Amino acid sequence: MNLFENFNLNKPLHQAIDELGFDTPTPIQVESFPIILSGKDVVGIAQTGTGKTLAYMLPILQELKFSKQVNPRVLILVPTRELVLQVVERIETFTKYMNIKTIGVFGGVNINTQKQQVVEGTDILVATPGRLYDLTVSRVLQLKSVQKLVIDEVDVMLDLGFRFQLTNIFELLPERRQNIMYSATMTEDIEVLIDDFFKSPVKISIAVSGTPLENIAQQCYHVQNFHTKVNLLKHLLDDRNEFNKVLIFVSDKKNADRVFEALEDQFGSETCIIHSNKTQNYRIRSIQQFNKGENRIIVATDVMARGLDLDKISHVINFDTPHFPENYMHRIGRTGRAEQTGKSILFYTDKEKAFKDSIESLMSYEIPVVEFPSEVEISTQLIPEERPIIIETHNRTSKTDTTARGFHEKSDKNKQTNQGGSYRRELAKKYKKPKTRGDKNFNKNLRKK
Repeated sequence: MNLFENFNLNKPLHQAIDELGFDTPTPIQVESFPIILSGKDVVGIAQTGTGKTLAYMLPILQELKFSKQVNPRVLILVPTRELVLQVVERIETFTKYMNIKTIGVFGGVNINTQKQQVVEGTDILVATPGRLYDLTVSRVLQLKSVQKLVIDEVDVMLDLGFRFQLTNIFELLPERRQNIMYSATMTEDIEVLIDDFFKSPVKISIAVSGTPLENIAQQCYHVQNFHTKVNLLKHLLDDRNEFNKVLIFVSDKKNADRVFEALEDQFGSETCIIHSNKTQNYRIRSIQQFNKGENRIIVATDVMARGLDLDKISHVINFDTPHFPENYMHRIGRTGRAEQTGKSILFYTDKEKAFKDSIESLMSYEIPVVEFPSEVEISTQLIPEERPIIIETHNRTSKTDTTARGFHEKSDKNKQTNQGGSYRRELAKKYKKPKTRGDKNFNKNLRKK
């Protein structure tokens, strides 16, 4: 039985959902549908991979009728260019049998092309905050007709520094609108946004961060250092049957490049990488090749962990232990999606053990430790960040010695200070304090004498 029938969807939307093979709505879709349909403001907290895009689009599309209006009626904000493309593609599949136009705008490409698209008109606009703000300021884009505002992955937007643009966009929107916000975590920054711009929102919480996903098998390795992690990673990836589609998370762009270069030597074209320093075309091509199976391994930073749709990942490998335990949940949420089983592996050093403990505390689950393989070489080579800082206490050229040699006493002339003149000094000696006509306490004391 197709449980989407309970939503009483209109015929074109129902037909599109049927063709996509969706028959059972996820919990976030079940909870969201009637509330969004009622017109109330909504704040949804759900893990990545739980079907949030369909959760907010179903009720919106159910109500959205054909219109010749040029300005967008639905505005969807997402943090990255990749997500813009992904959401637009999803909406186009949902609206296959509807006369609804959707366009996406994002930075890193010629704004004039996007201006022309906006002028031609659209029903649904999917955008990154920065480019949307640019188009609005240029007065090409009018937001006066927006009836529904959706902010997806709001926690990532705030992490990426979009607070200024978000606040300004809120101010430009019509006051009478429905606000819909989805996030994987709830933070104080998000609460401030809600308090300032939402009207008595209904909160939906599904699979809150910290709840371990039952269909993901987790394990971890205690590893000495960066290069030993690389050796272990190569050893695991050699098993192509087991590790057939692998997403490797690294803490920052510099380490991501190091890992990619190390793997490229051994695995060549099987490996690709995405992070914010890569060009847009390179990132899009890497994701497409990974999804098609042309690349078996993809290296990514945390900004790619949330909301990005990467299909049928067999393993998520945490090359670095994330400093924030919520990020671990977002990372492993890339596998084991759509009720499939997945596997997660965590590498941690002595310095990272505290972060691992925080993750386990948040999940109320102890990640099983796997014995380090004896055939893997333990490297003694350290990257600059791992090397101890040597302080040379007897270095004659230290800043302290240089400063001491450069110091000289002031001359007697320059030691003089302004004392206020001889007349004032004499008055101060005689009266102890300046005599002031308006000093009531001083005059009162005189009368007592």
